[in-house]
Amino acid sequence: MLEDTKQLIARIGETDQLFLSSSTPELALERGQLRMELVNRSNHRQEQVHFLQEAIVILEQGRLEYEEMPLRVYLDLSIQLAKAYMVFFELNREAHFALIAQQILKPLAHYEHGEIFLILGYASVAKNELALTRHWLSKYTKTQEFDRKTLRQHFAFQAVRNEDWFMKLLQSRVH
Repeated sequence: MLEDTKQLIARIGETDQLFLSSSTPELALERGQLRMELVNRSNHRQEQVHFLQEAIVILEQGRLEYEEMPLRVYLDLSIQLAKAYMVFFELNREAHFALIAQQILKPLAHYEHGEIFLILGYASVAKNELALTRHWLSKYTKTQEFDRKTLRQHFAFQAVRNEDWFMKLLQSRVH
């Protein structure tokens, strides 16, 4: 096992112990992100599913358990939760996981956060909703978080990469 993976597992143990004594939304976010990192490092589907399920429970609980938290933390919890569902989509190719990601993030779209728009575009293309994909990606290009390289190279947008509207989006902030 790689040394950094051992450190990751050790940090999961530390954060789980902290959770038992003093739970915070920030700690929930870290615990969920650590498990998502394990998903990324694993080559075994069964392990990935297990860590995804843990991450989803932790992130959802973090979103609901606290009466008050900074907006930034709530948005981060929501974004990580939607990402977890999109990883489930990638593993299973079941559209309802993309739908869940949309249901998590659509109510937050008015915050004009680029990552929310990007994931909504990703979920829309996963469900073959090309008009919505275009809508969300158009909004994404107008945010500070817009990254042309990310949009150009993201594997999910392969199906629309040669569409005129997609190529125009990539050029929209060049000038």
